Amino acid sequence: MSSKTPSLITLGLNHKTAPLKLRERLAFTPQTLLEALNSLHKLKDVEEAAIISTCNRTELYCAMSKDADQSIIDWFSSYHGLESSTIKSHLYTYDHNETIRHDMSVTCVLDSMVLGEPQIAGQMKEAYSMARQQGTLGRLLGKLFQHSFAVAKQVRTDTAIGSSPVSVAFAAVSLAKQIFGELNQSTALLIGAGETIELTARHLHSQKIKHMIIANRSLERAENLAEEFSAEAIRLPQIAEHLHRADIVIASTASPLPVLGKGTVERALKIRKRQPIFMVDLAVPRDIEAEVASLDDIYLYAVDDLQDVIDENLQSRQQAAEQAHDIIDEEVHHFLNWHRSLDSVDLISELRSSTQSMSQEVLNKALKQLAAGESPEKALEFLTHTLTNKFLHRPCTYIRKACEENNRELINAAKQLLVDDDESRNK
Repeated sequence: MSSKTPSLITLGLNHKTAPLKLRERLAFTPQTLLEALNSLHKLKDVEEAAIISTCNRTELYCAMSKDADQSIIDWFSSYHGLESSTIKSHLYTYDHNETIRHDMSVTCVLDSMVLGEPQIAGQMKEAYSMARQQGTLGRLLGKLFQHSFAVAKQVRTDTAIGSSPVSVAFAAVSLAKQIFGELNQSTALLIGAGETIELTARHLHSQKIKHMIIANRSLERAENLAEEFSAEAIRLPQIAEHLHRADIVIASTASPLPVLGKGTVERALKIRKRQPIFMVDLAVPRDIEAEVASLDDIYLYAVDDLQDVIDENLQSRQQAAEQAHDIIDEEVHHFLNWHRSLDSVDLISELRSSTQSMSQEVLNKALKQLAAGESPEKALEFLTHTLTNKFLHRPCTYIRKACEENNRELINAAKQLLVDDDESRNK
């Protein structure tokens, strides 16, 4: 018989358990994520694997043939050139049942810095898509992701979890509005052209920002986004030429290194005659050098600094979150039932195969009797009698033994499996 169905494990850290500096060290960039995923999947006892790495979390999802938390921790720390002892206190690990609940909670945006923030669901789908393309997903982990996406859709439909415009992008723009008041006289420089920057641009546009400059490695992507908001598009190397024009800078790229350094900012401040610049770095690893914060007239906020702004906007989502947790409770139960049923699949398959083989053997003997001139009645009698004996030999042996040992559990199970309910009631 096949080995037992593997179990799930999650290892990770997020904005609640680790500071930004450590999250930067342990993040996977788009350039390293593919290699890391395949490396993780090759570990002993790892049968399936997926990785999600965002500004607020890095998580490894695995289906394991046996418990091997430490080997995953060792791989994770070694991959990033750190000692496991230095990061272990910042990590969380979830066993099988906890992983199911956690995956659903993350996908339903209940575990984000911003409750109900829409980006994480898309990021989970990207992680699933990459793992599927690389062949690191199988029956169990693949099913969990698919189930979680369905639950997230139900939560969005049945609750108001996404009704309020709360996100890190919204928080950044809200903070800018607190500092500048009206934004209709301000110029914003947005660094990047991904989903977060697009959302930021929408919020700034709704606040009637005077002008936006969108800088990106790919000018075409910057131009496509700029066109929607009547903004200006530039390449990343051109930031130094335009930074002095910006009152607001919001950055969110996937660059492994900062794209805006202290020297560039100092030169821009001189041109601005010390007129201050408000900056928000939403990227992990950071897009703006941390030393920029030491400059006079620069107000630099990292993603963790937005928590207070975010907290003020969450009350309207708390009730929806409670409803979402109720939905997840029910769906975790359904998934566990499905997972437990997997152990029966191989058993049922083997039972069917054995029974069919036994039946074919007896049928061949009955056909030989017919070919030898035996009457059909005798051949059929042989067939039914022999099949009955063969089918019942093993169950009867165990039932006799169970009765001798007064094993009521096995006796009752045998009644449930082998005795017709109507027949049992009539006796």
